[in-house]
Amino acid sequence: MKWLREIETFWTLFTAPTVWALHFLICYVAFAVFCAKQGALALSFDTVRLALGGVTVVALGVIVLSAWLAWRQWGFGTDDPPHDAPTDEDRRKFQGFATLLLAGLSFVAVLYVSVPLLFIGACQS
Repeated sequence: MKWLREIETFWTLFTAPTVWALHFLICYVAFAVFCAKQGALALSFDTVRLALGGVTVVALGVIVLSAWLAWRQWGFGTDDPPHDAPTDEDRRKFQGFATLLLAGLSFVAVLYVSVPLLFIGACQS
C-alpha cells in the first residue's frame, strides 16, 4: 500500500471539489445542448438522464474514494482537531481532516446537482 502514501499530497485536497465542478459542468452542459438541439439528436430525454445518472454514480464513487484517503491520512479520526502544531504529522492530519470535510461537502453538492435529474420530465420551452 505504498502507492497510497504517494497519493496523499496537497493535490488530494482539491480532488473532491474538482469532481463536483466537473459533474456540475457535464450535467448542465449536456442538458443545455440536448434541449437546444432536441430534434437534431437521436437521443431520448430518458437516455440523457440515465447517462447523467451514471456520471453521478462515478462522481460519487470518486468522492467517496477521496474521503476514504483523507480519513486514512487523518489517522482514521484517532486525534481530534485542531492540528496546529508546526510538525509534519500535524500538517498531514490537518490536510486529511480538511480534505475529508471538502469531500463531504462535495458529496452533498453532487447530490443537489443531481436532484433535477429525478424531477424534470422534459425540456421546457
